Amino acid sequence: MKAAEIGRRFQDFFVSKGHTAVPSASLLYNDPTLLFVNAGMVPFKPYLMGEQPSPWKRATSIQKCVRTLDIDEVGKTTRHGTFFQMLGNFSFGDYFKKEAIEYAWELVTGSLDDGCFGFGPDKVWVTVLGPGHHPDYPDGDVEAREAWLGVGVPAEHIQGRTLKDNYWHMGVPGPGGPCSEIYIDRGPQYGSDGGPEADEDRFLEIWNLVFETEVLSAVRAKDDFDIAGPMAMRNIDTGAGLERIAYLMQDVDNMYETDDVFPVIARASELSGRAYGQDGTDDVRLRVVGDHVRSSLMLMTDGVRPGNEARGYVLRRLLRRSIRSMRLLGVEKPSIVELLDVSRQCMHVTYPEIDEAWARIQDIAAAEEAAFARTLSSGTQLFDTAVAETRASGSLVLPGDRAFQLHDTYGFPIDLTLEMAAEQGLTVDEESFRSLMDAQRARSKADSLSKKATTGGAEAYTQLRAAGETNFVGYSELDVPTKVRGLIADGQVVDRVAAGQTVEIVLEETPFYAEMGGQDSDAGVIRAPGGDFEVVDVQRPVPGLVVHTVRAEGELAVGDEVQAVVDAFHRQGSCQAHSATHILHAALRQLVGPTATQAGSYNKPGYLRFDFGATHGLSEQLVCEIEARCNEAIRDDLEVRATQMPLEKARAMGAMAMFGEKYPDIVRVVEMDGAWSRELCAGTHVAHSSQIGLLNLVSEQSVGAGTRRIEALVSTDAFTHMAGERALVSQLTGMLHVQPDQLAERVGSLVTDLKAAQKQIEDMRRAQLLAGAGALVEDAKDMWGVAYAAQRLPGVDGGRLRTLAVDVRDRFGDRPAVVALVGGADAKPTIVVATTPAARERGLRAGVLVREGATRLGGAGGGKDDLAQGGGSDAARADEALQAVEYAIGHVLLG
Repeated sequence: MKAAEIGRRFQDFFVSKGHTAVPSASLLYNDPTLLFVNAGMVPFKPYLMGEQPSPWKRATSIQKCVRTLDIDEVGKTTRHGTFFQMLGNFSFGDYFKKEAIEYAWELVTGSLDDGCFGFGPDKVWVTVLGPGHHPDYPDGDVEAREAWLGVGVPAEHIQGRTLKDNYWHMGVPGPGGPCSEIYIDRGPQYGSDGGPEADEDRFLEIWNLVFETEVLSAVRAKDDFDIAGPMAMRNIDTGAGLERIAYLMQDVDNMYETDDVFPVIARASELSGRAYGQDGTDDVRLRVVGDHVRSSLMLMTDGVRPGNEARGYVLRRLLRRSIRSMRLLGVEKPSIVELLDVSRQCMHVTYPEIDEAWARIQDIAAAEEAAFARTLSSGTQLFDTAVAETRASGSLVLPGDRAFQLHDTYGFPIDLTLEMAAEQGLTVDEESFRSLMDAQRARSKADSLSKKATTGGAEAYTQLRAAGETNFVGYSELDVPTKVRGLIADGQVVDRVAAGQTVEIVLEETPFYAEMGGQDSDAGVIRAPGGDFEVVDVQRPVPGLVVHTVRAEGELAVGDEVQAVVDAFHRQGSCQAHSATHILHAALRQLVGPTATQAGSYNKPGYLRFDFGATHGLSEQLVCEIEARCNEAIRDDLEVRATQMPLEKARAMGAMAMFGEKYPDIVRVVEMDGAWSRELCAGTHVAHSSQIGLLNLVSEQSVGAGTRRIEALVSTDAFTHMAGERALVSQLTGMLHVQPDQLAERVGSLVTDLKAAQKQIEDMRRAQLLAGAGALVEDAKDMWGVAYAAQRLPGVDGGRLRTLAVDVRDRFGDRPAVVALVGGADAKPTIVVATTPAARERGLRAGVLVREGATRLGGAGGGKDDLAQGGGSDAARADEALQAVEYAIGHVLLG
């Protein structure tokens, strides 16, 4: 049974018991105490804790979760995984222990035909809070024990355990209560007898039923807390591990071999030529790939992008561990997008939003793999040298400065260095590394921006900053005489540079705006006696220091008198875009509401991008209203004024600030016509809004849970875009011979006709396919009284294969028969097996047979006894797959 079917059964069961099915919350659920949702109850916390009234008395969910505390153990054991799905049912002051236990018992032991899980009652063991561990339960949780006895669990299968095992709380003051865990006996091949107390490998926990009963006032440890009193209402909060149930029901050894994960491992194995299950080291790497690829897919679906902090760092680490594992398996070519696509095909049935985000996910993953490939190729040599030097010195500790050099120069995350060092039998001086990181935090930020052309090292910036701050005069001046205060080439402070080098220049004062606050850097030239130097980038790698990256067209020395000239046209474009960003922010807050606060922005001449908080997308009409409101403000010629003032005064005036941003005591406030817009901002702006000219919103989309993005063009770029759209409309109206106002209707009519034609073609294909069903029956091979009809049908998709297989099977009537068909694409073959009732009476089950065939295709399969489907990645072995099904039939019939 596939994982998606297990989840569906769980949810359908509890819906039938009066529960409301609540969709999974985003992994980025708005909880300041969590990086990601890590338990099924997280979205229900406000209701369980009594902070908000619950919209439902009963609820059920399949919640996606991520935990990365044990990321280093992934692959090494079969217990640890970073992404998992938690099945849960919840009662908010409604039913309690007896009903929760009865529901769980029915679902776990009820028959598969009735939509349950079908575990044998004799395989079920449970634990409850034992006697002597809790003052309110001197005899243990008698109520839970009696409820389990009442549904038929033998007394010897009920074990009492301590607070550490069978009492739940959040680790902080709040709700708590005893819990009861459900275990399944996997059999003597997995360990010793004696229930969970004896062996939790053999007796696998699949479900925890939490009985929230009391309010805890203090929590010191899992088994050390103070009780304030009973809860106002008692709740039920359960969590069942979908992956654990899946590998029990799919008869595999661990979560890595389930249908949600193993296809990725199988593809990685095929790409690398390393068979899974043959070598312990390879198996660890393959399991890392299987787990991390799925986790990365789910995080990117919810809007996380690779980065150097918080959630972005977790994603980057997962992706890079996957990529490096593939390299260690011998795969040098890019593979991460292909593996993510395999995972997508496994997961999108349950989470269709993956398909909607797929184009974005591919781009993010491909860029990260390319960046990491550069990191690995450039940094591995340095790492190897550092390891050799460490061993030669007789030490087993890699120096912190070498780890910092790997991070600072090549972008090696410290976790990667730690992992690689451990593989070499070394540790890393982390304390020294952390000290260097703290001292050079700004440099770390500069290194993470891959588009930057800066070449300097952290020590070089610090050395030049010690001589004083760079005086920025660009608010009022664009062309100023100044002096070269410092030069950096190849990461080192130098006195002179020659033509042909890409270098960094520090000036005494500068009119060039360094990239900051979402505004791109200025462009221009630095004119010197030895030639003109084109400025390609301007940054502030450490506070107070402005660094100009230039292409050297001549010689330049420290102390030279130069003329710093900003490209006025480029600056004007930056001012237009930045002021338009403020106007857009104000319009959003007016029309969408005060929650539409800035979550990030970027602007450059002619273009702006603005991220803002929103729980849902904007309607087309609202987008039009926002665009109109912005252009009204531009037309109204609002005065734009910048003033410096104390931070507290600015906040008292209501100036908008970026959440989480750190500001100095004295800040710059940019106002538009007084209260129309007022924001803390160090960027450059137009003097009056009319100088922006025009704003054209070109897109509005989601970039993550709770965050939307608007992209817009300004000034002549906006006009050019609109002129292009007008030309396109003119071209289409000419082609279709309609007026512009009739264009949408005409295109809609064409689309309707096209869909009808496609349906007609599909119906004809289906009919043609079914026409061959009779021949399949006639040509069926007799195998000891069972008819075996098998055929390859290249290019036929899974849906049509199933239709044909069922039609052929039904034509056999009461005869015992098995139908096996292989179709699909060359890279993604599909196999379908169908059986008649008479064949099933002789022990032939489609789900078992299809697994044999899918294995030959390099994949996996499963399904019901009467109809099952599988797939793989090697269509060239289709004949082998059909032969494997035939052999399996013979094995069953001949014993």
